[in-house]
Amino acid sequence: MPRTVGVILSGCGFRDGAEIHEAVLTLLALDRMGMKVLCMAPDMEQAKVVNHLTGKEVKQKRNVLEESARICRGDITDIAKVKAAALDALILPGGYGAALNLSDFASKGPKAKVNAEVARLVRDVHKQGKPICAICIAPGVLAAVLGKNKPRLTIGNDQDTAAALEACGASHETCGVREFVVDKKNRIVTTPAWMLGPSIAHVAEGIERAVRETVAMIG
Repeated sequence: MPRTVGVILSGCGFRDGAEIHEAVLTLLALDRMGMKVLCMAPDMEQAKVVNHLTGKEVKQKRNVLEESARICRGDITDIAKVKAAALDALILPGGYGAALNLSDFASKGPKAKVNAEVARLVRDVHKQGKPICAICIAPGVLAAVLGKNKPRLTIGNDQDTAAALEACGASHETCGVREFVVDKKNRIVTTPAWMLGPSIAHVAEGIERAVRETVAMIG
């Protein structure tokens, strides 16, 4: 029977939602490993909407769950309906949506608050000893939720972001884009992806390796 891996999305597009490359590469890696995937997102309004052609914020309203559905062909669930018991592992792709919609890490840093349903699921999966993988900026969500557990994380080599993680209680380890960091005690895997780039090929290698390590940790 295939294992079920939850994937938390945060919209569609790296400037205000999930980073599409990271999300699709995660789904591809899981499918190649024969995993059953449960995509999910919070049913909420985006913190902001950005025109990805100009990079400028626009006065529009978009729903995180509806936008995330674009990435997974509509096969998605409201995260409020997902229980940790239904999952064998959990993965959070990056994109600024992780720091804008899943949390306010982008603006609050170490004082960030995480969406209640996202925090609940991350906390419950962790309590059940199931592996969690966070990609790109998404380790900020883990630091904000699990900081008291002193997780070992990476976002690559950005000093300001690393300092914010450590202020939450995490320890940061510099890491290359093709590599990943494993916290064996907390059963967490993190990789920098587009925090470093420089190309989709580099990002793909790091994500596939991190996802494989996460799946290997499933008991």
